[in-house]
Amino acid sequence: MNPLAIYGAFIITIALLFYGIATIAIQRFKIITSYILVFLSLGLVLDLIAISLMIIGSDKGAFTLHGFIGYLATLTMVIDVFIIWKNYFKLGLDKLLKKRVILYSRFAYIWWLIAYITGSLIVLWQRV
Repeated sequence: MNPLAIYGAFIITIALLFYGIATIAIQRFKIITSYILVFLSLGLVLDLIAISLMIIGSDKGAFTLHGFIGYLATLTMVIDVFIIWKNYFKLGLDKLLKKRVILYSRFAYIWWLIAYITGSLIVLWQRV
């Protein structure tokens, strides 16, 4: 496996940690905090870096089934981060989020997890 793809896999795992902490905090507390904004934004930035590294390090190219699932997951993540930041500018910190924002955030996280897990399974299957 190409070293760039390995670095990308490592970074995307860190992105999972940051994005997961932020999303779980949104689900639990239903408010926007400065920590949520930082963790959510770092998760997105790390995800974009990891995707770039994995595309560069891949010998299969950028257009695969897993790539398509991942791009859609990243798009939902970008929309989620945009919505949360928009609500922050509209409402401010420590204000209750609407249920549909919380629901979309949950959907985006679950879709992103599906992409993460399928990518891990693909790598495992290639090794067998």
